[in-house]
Amino acid sequence: MKKVLIVGLGVWLVMGGCMNIQVKENQFKQVDRCGQVLRHVVLFAFKADSSPSDIRKIENDFAALPSKVETVYDFEWGTDVSVENLAQGYTHCFVVTFRSEEGRADYLPHPAHQEFGALLKPHLEKVLVVDYWTKE
Repeated sequence: MKKVLIVGLGVWLVMGGCMNIQVKENQFKQVDRCGQVLRHVVLFAFKADSSPSDIRKIENDFAALPSKVETVYDFEWGTDVSVENLAQGYTHCFVVTFRSEEGRADYLPHPAHQEFGALLKPHLEKVLVVDYWTKE
């Protein structure tokens, strides 16, 4: 068992840290994350009684999170402009990018993220979150 861990660590070091070694029930699985980033996609639908100034504050506060949480690698957002009429009430899309699952794990309970969630909650009708790995 120790020999497998040492070999796995050696491979990880040789690969420049890109290879994640995942252990589950005594099975080792190498996951190549070289050149990949983890996207955390968040869609918001706001309550009808949320004012434009409330929504603007939420937009600004979400956009400020990357400066407060160092594990955020990239950030972008926008409002729905689709002509397909399939948004189901979601008006805002935010994409927070991380280099690793550990970065996302640090972000979710981060005090700045929790504070933002408290500001958002009274205005949120519904939310949809999807995470995925992609090439950088």
